[in-house]
Amino acid sequence: MNVRERSVMVRSRGRELTIVLVDDHAIVRQGLRSILEREDDMCVVGEATTAAEARTVIDRLRPDFVLLDLKLSTGSDTEGLEVCSELTERYPDIGVLVLTTFLDDALVLEAIHRGAKGYVIKDVDTSGLVSSIRAVARNESAFDSRSASVMVRSIRTAPDEPTLTEREQGVLELLAHGLSNRDIGRRLFISETTVKFHVRNIMRKLSASSRAEAVYEASKMGLI
Repeated sequence: MNVRERSVMVRSRGRELTIVLVDDHAIVRQGLRSILEREDDMCVVGEATTAAEARTVIDRLRPDFVLLDLKLSTGSDTEGLEVCSELTERYPDIGVLVLTTFLDDALVLEAIHRGAKGYVIKDVDTSGLVSSIRAVARNESAFDSRSASVMVRSIRTAPDEPTLTEREQGVLELLAHGLSNRDIGRRLFISETTVKFHVRNIMRKLSASSRAEAVYEASKMGLI
């Protein structure tokens, strides 16, 4: 199993915040470990590369904090969302911060809906990442400037005025042309699972129970 764990005596080292890293790239985990362990109040106690490993490691170690990527396999760009839901439901005291390469309005809002305390893009600088972790540890929310803008837009949007993201708009237009999820994915260079995620969000926003109804409602609203 591709899991790297280290037994530590947190108290003896004067550290308080125990962290598990969940990311499918070893070089990213190594970089994060190197950054975080420079901080006197942080200690990385475990790592996981897949959703299954994440569940096992977190169940065993019960850390204070989880840094979670959304893409944990080649087949899905959003598998981390399911992990986020499970963790926050099963261990409400664990702070979950999404650290990912994906900046999409729907993903930011969905991650927060599923219990994440924050959303940060991977090109964040070291001080910004550390500050975000400490904010979540204080039971506060943490967003970088771009994901914060998404939250502001969502607050300003009236509930009776559905707003689609640029990606959702692209998916919707291809839906209107009768393309399957697989074909949409090929056109937009995203996975079929990611297409399904966007289709579900489109249907929810348009209060539609089927793909055809979503296209119909979108046409009435002038979205396509």
